[in-house]
Amino acid sequence: MDYRLQVVTLSVSDVGRAAAFYTRRAGFTLDVDYHPAPGFRVVQLTPPGSSCSVQIGVGLTDAAPGSARATYLAVTDIEAAHRELTERGVEISTIRHKSPIDGWKGGWRPGTDPERRDYASLADFADPDGNAWVIQEIGHRPPQAEPHHTEQREGMTR
Repeated sequence: MDYRLQVVTLSVSDVGRAAAFYTRRAGFTLDVDYHPAPGFRVVQLTPPGSSCSVQIGVGLTDAAPGSARATYLAVTDIEAAHRELTERGVEISTIRHKSPIDGWKGGWRPGTDPERRDYASLADFADPDGNAWVIQEIGHRPPQAEPHHTEQREGMTR
């Protein structure tokens, strides 16, 4: 039996402001904005490439606005994600990496992990209410170099 995480509910104080932040700044897709009755509204948003969405709204949770901490978003290139979020106007921390990685005990150094190891490089941002997100690099693969082709023609390499 598979148990797939489908939705995480976040508490916000202003649904419209939060929805604008997630769509315009964070780049999430607006899936649903359902407001069938006074006192109830569901706005579902999905991060780019994710199979799990977040819901914000009215009448969904009794959690305090901004109380979500350390909700992780995994990316394959933290530098590109950081650049994209910064260009969209998200206030995001500088990238940091675990140090030392072997036997890590909570230490950090600035910048991306020099070896681009999985789970080693992170950055943080928060929505307008303070719901905190962590961007974590997993699965980085450096760009592949163009293959060098040589053509043999009558004994000559070209």
